[in-house]
Amino acid sequence: MRVDEFGFFITWKSEGKEGQVLECSLINSIRVGSVPKDPKILSSFEAVGKTEADLEGCVICICSGTDLVNLCFMFLVAETPETARKWTEGLRSVIHNFKANNVCPMTCLKKHWMRMCFLTNVNGKIPVRGITRTFASGKTEKGIFQALKELGLPSGKNDEIEPPAFTFDIFYALTQKICPRMDIEELFTQINGSKTDFLTIDQLVSFLNENQRDPRLNEILFPFYDPKRATQIIEKYERDADLKKKGRMSSDGFCRYLMSDENAPVFLDRLELYQDMDQSLGHYFISSSHNTYLTGRQFGGKSSVEMYRQVLLSGCSSHWVVGITPILCVAGRLWFFLSLVFCSSLSLCCLHCQDVIQAIRDTAFVTSEYPVILSFENHCSKPQQYKMAKYCEETFGELLLRLPVEGFPIEAGRPLPSPNELKRKILIKNKRLKPEVEQSVEKEAISSVSQNHALASRKEPQHNDSVKKATEDEGGEAPEDCEAALIAQYTYVGATTNIHPYLSAMVNYAQPVKFQSFDVAEERNIHHNMSSFNESVGLGYLKTNAIEFVNYFSPVDFKDQRVTVRMRLKTPTAKDLAMQLNQGKFEYNGSCG
Repeated sequence: MRVDEFGFFITWKSEGKEGQVLECSLINSIRVGSVPKDPKILSSFEAVGKTEADLEGCVICICSGTDLVNLCFMFLVAETPETARKWTEGLRSVIHNFKANNVCPMTCLKKHWMRMCFLTNVNGKIPVRGITRTFASGKTEKGIFQALKELGLPSGKNDEIEPPAFTFDIFYALTQKICPRMDIEELFTQINGSKTDFLTIDQLVSFLNENQRDPRLNEILFPFYDPKRATQIIEKYERDADLKKKGRMSSDGFCRYLMSDENAPVFLDRLELYQDMDQSLGHYFISSSHNTYLTGRQFGGKSSVEMYRQVLLSGCSSHWVVGITPILCVAGRLWFFLSLVFCSSLSLCCLHCQDVIQAIRDTAFVTSEYPVILSFENHCSKPQQYKMAKYCEETFGELLLRLPVEGFPIEAGRPLPSPNELKRKILIKNKRLKPEVEQSVEKEAISSVSQNHALASRKEPQHNDSVKKATEDEGGEAPEDCEAALIAQYTYVGATTNIHPYLSAMVNYAQPVKFQSFDVAEERNIHHNMSSFNESVGLGYLKTNAIEFVNYFSPVDFKDQRVTVRMRLKTPTAKDLAMQLNQGKFEYNGSCG
């Protein structure tokens, strides 16, 4: 197994089998030490003499997929834990290469060619059948066979091609025969007026300045193209030596230039971290996820802890964590039923709070070290809120921002800290009590929690006995029946405003408040307060209070409740145009979110 020199593919080939590849741009995480639980996989390891103890520290799990939901897990076994560590570090450096995911069309063709060269048959040769599959969309096999024959390659359906004979130049010529760029040919004809089969330097300069150059660019920093620059382009992309000497460009050279990195659809220099990250947090748009746990539709869809991992790894910095009243506590584990109410019907999915928090801890700062904001929609009682807060404290540890950053007190008129000052910190967004209320009720609340825990511990043996008896009577169906009964009895309650002081004390720079008016926001000037608008309300304010609305969002004059609306809330499984544009926009600046 190896990674190619460009970091595009992981390739492997077993003796007597066909070559296989995995595209690195599809890999979203590398996980170490996770021994597979699938009995079939474990039995295959045992067949080669590897026990579960031997696999400790040597297993690498590669998670890949074309989207956030449909994932594949591939397990690699290294000889030693040190080898596993080196592979893990190397693979992570490859999959977090943002430029590799935004290559030009010419590089995309090179990737297709490399894939075909890696997918050899058992004889180590490239099957013609594999080439026909590559160009199968809308093309007949007869045309592909004819193109291969014209290039002097084997063209039979069952023929094979020697890898050294199938060079990239041959593959590029094949693509031009099978899928010619007629749009570029038409543009080439328009520029030269159909009078010649080449472009002169003057024609190329005119095209570059009038059609290719962005007129909004600064003329000093981005000067106009001149004959010298046009000559350099011809020297680089023209393959005909005679035309190159005469300062002319053929249609082939013109096509190669337009398909190069010099005409990339994205700003390649902005894919890495390039923005000033020392401004107040409210000066930035924040990539956010709404209903992060969903793997499908909002109503009737399933939920998964894995979604938190995938969305964080994609560079999202704000997550909506829903905590409906916990109605089941078994062996000290608190379960949350994530509830959505629609037309008096209830759709329930069960996730364990600790599993979600651990997933967030493991992946929060893999893609970026900039802060992550967790938005709690809190429907829990005070004792349950206390337990949830303890989970966060114990699991996140030093990652959790418990106290304000030095120099940025939580006071009116004081700005928020910058992303650089909040690196590797997790912020909790939840309603907060007034400081004097927190202090007055904290002792009483903790005492109440202790009493509740003591009462629960006295009842636990009886509960376990009843579960055990039900299991014996019904053949192991007790947990499912118990869960079904609890779901049937469950009734939805609104988000609570009765906050436990222990959870309240964890909230600092993200405190939600109800929006009253632009005048009130201006008067209060509280930077750490946040309000949420749905799209219709936001558009309404934009129509009726356009100036106030723009000033309210102006990063130059940031007032209160500004951050939340800057967070573009999207359900991560949505594949609409807005979601794609949102993901593309936040891919800039190192996918820092």
